[in-house]
Amino acid sequence: MSKLQATATEEKQTPNQDQNGHDQKSITNPPSFQRHKFANGLTLLTKEARSAPVVSFWVWYGVGARNEHVGITGISHWVEHMMFKGTEKLGKGQIMQVVAENGGTLNAFTSDDWTAYFETLPSDRLDLALQIEADRMGNSLFDPDEVSSERSVIISEREGSENEPDHLLNEEVSSAAFKVHPYGNGVIGWKCDLRTITREDLYTHYKTYYAPNNATVVVVGDFDTPEIIKKVGDAFGAWEAAPSIPLVRATEPEQNGERRVRVERAGSTSQVLVVYRTPSASHPDIYPLMVADALLSGAKPMGFGGVGLGRSARLYKALVATEIAAGAGSYFSLHKDPHLFSIGASARSEEDQQAALPKMEAALHEEIRKLQDDDIPQEELDKAVRQSRAQFIYSGDSVSSQAYMLGFLESIHSADMYETALEKLAAVTPEEVRRVARLYLTEKNRTVGWFIPTNEDEQTVDTQATENGAVS
Repeated sequence: MSKLQATATEEKQTPNQDQNGHDQKSITNPPSFQRHKFANGLTLLTKEARSAPVVSFWVWYGVGARNEHVGITGISHWVEHMMFKGTEKLGKGQIMQVVAENGGTLNAFTSDDWTAYFETLPSDRLDLALQIEADRMGNSLFDPDEVSSERSVIISEREGSENEPDHLLNEEVSSAAFKVHPYGNGVIGWKCDLRTITREDLYTHYKTYYAPNNATVVVVGDFDTPEIIKKVGDAFGAWEAAPSIPLVRATEPEQNGERRVRVERAGSTSQVLVVYRTPSASHPDIYPLMVADALLSGAKPMGFGGVGLGRSARLYKALVATEIAAGAGSYFSLHKDPHLFSIGASARSEEDQQAALPKMEAALHEEIRKLQDDDIPQEELDKAVRQSRAQFIYSGDSVSSQAYMLGFLESIHSADMYETALEKLAAVTPEEVRRVARLYLTEKNRTVGWFIPTNEDEQTVDTQATENGAVS
């Protein structure tokens, strides 16, 4: 199931909300964080939270698919994999082993705008996270045999995604929506690049972007801020700032008309995906767009994505309750550069799959028209705002999720959004929602994709040029 779509299930209430989705406790801004900057350019964000003897330690690097170009697409994600393959101090697999032995958890993520690593540990084991992350900031080995092995792993990951209609449709629509900007290439990268990226390419990418002046350390939990400032300075102070971090110069040109794509592959269900070009996370219009998203399919935690569709949401009532579609949803994505507002629907299995597509698309377009032209009842808007604000609060229910939110916001614009988002959401009016819908969610500014299922026994051929023209 895609991030845009949900089946017809009961709407779940957020904790501390009544059956109408009204928040039962006062929603206020989360406690403040502190920012510290070191001489080598490293940024440190700290937030003390002493409800449990736990600390979550994150390092965020300003590198992702946004920093790639055709020829090395997917390289940031591949570098993330290599960061677990060892340094001189900790060999392959030892990072995960030592964190587990000390009662902690860890993971890493690569996105369009950033790559992040974290360890969440008992607070008396915090030094372990410092040692791990300071070591692999500059000492990862990139052993050629490990590079070769990981190539197969990542290509297999890519091929697994190619079996999912959601992935195929999202990829085709994104690549059509972005003709210039690297966002159109996706995080996993194109298979032709995954086959040819070299160890030298990976290591150069690592040494270019894994530098203190392109990194943010985020620490949330049970610690003393002055002590952690000293420890981070001691651990990461040996690394010098990179002389320059390459700028992303690509700016997507204005779209001058609707674009359409069709994906015809084996599958059981037709899908429609419609995306609209929208501004970056630094733009004030993101807040009414977040509320528009909540009106269409329910509020989602900022930065986490996910399905927010419930029975009171507009797309559910218009498409699912009427049996036009089996599932429908929307998703507004916050990014460092202008990105996309998405709506989509999937057909009921018993429907004529070809006939379902234009019906679903027409119903989606009608809901956008209503946002643009019809009065939005104040009570409906108030509920969407309350739920959006509540989701922002409840997404920080653990030290790990609070650290994620701070690092995510700093990576796409500024962690200061952590302290201002609630007020800005509360200030959204019906007129503001209609205004942004008319400005951004237009026919001229949209890309429409159809996934058309074919017979399961139809085959596609993946060709790879070789000297003798053979197909592998």
